[in-house]
This record gives sequence, C-alpha cells and structure tokens, in this order.
Amino acid sequence: MPRFDLEDTYLSLDGQGGLARHPVERFWETVDANPDLKGTLVAAYQSLGDWPHWEMHPEGEEVLVLLDGRMTLILDEPGGERWVEMAPGATCIVPRGIWHRALVPDPARFLGITFGAGTQHRPL
Repeated sequence: MPRFDLEDTYLSLDGQGGLARHPVERFWETVDANPDLKGTLVAAYQSLGDWPHWEMHPEGEEVLVLLDGRMTLILDEPGGERWVEMAPGATCIVPRGIWHRALVPDPARFLGITFGAGTQHRPL
C-alpha cells in the first residue's frame, strides 16, 4: 500500500481485518450514504479553534490522541462536566454515549479512532 496522509485520506476498519480508504474532499458529503463506513474510522484532523458543537457516539468508544498543540476535552458526564487537559502524546478515551467537545486555544492536530455509527451533534 503506498504511503498517504491520514489528514487527506481517512481509513475505515471493518472489524473483519479489512479496510477502505476515503479521500477527505468527498468524505463529509457522502458519509451517511457510504456502505464502507460500517466499522471504525481512523483519521487525523487539524483543528484551528474550539469545536463548534458537541458530539456523541452512541455505539462505541472514541480514542483521541493529540499529536501537536494543546487541547482541552470537555466530557458531559452524568455527574457534570469533566475537563481533560491534553498535551502532545496524550490519549483520551471518550466513553460511548458521552457528549464531548474540545477547546483548542492554538492550532492542534489529533488522531481519532471512532466507531461512529449513529454519531449525533448538538449545539453549544
């Protein structure tokens, strides 16, 4: 398999040992109709500021690994919000069904590994 950048091409893992590649330029407009996205998404993202909404993955946990920059994850847990400060190399597991968002004071890059079936968003 030739070399590629996870910020330009996302991967979906099917849980059976297979994977599919998804060019980013078409990914978000076809995500809901893509039959290859039944499993876990592996992607790298650059975030230039705070996330504009909350998100939640009802079907599985999400692993976030900060590659560069700083980021504070906010988890809306049953007992209240939990703030998780992240520096490069830090990894956080967001439990299934937990609403979360991020504050990003400076540009940051992170890796996301997400079982995204049923992902929901809500306004801040």
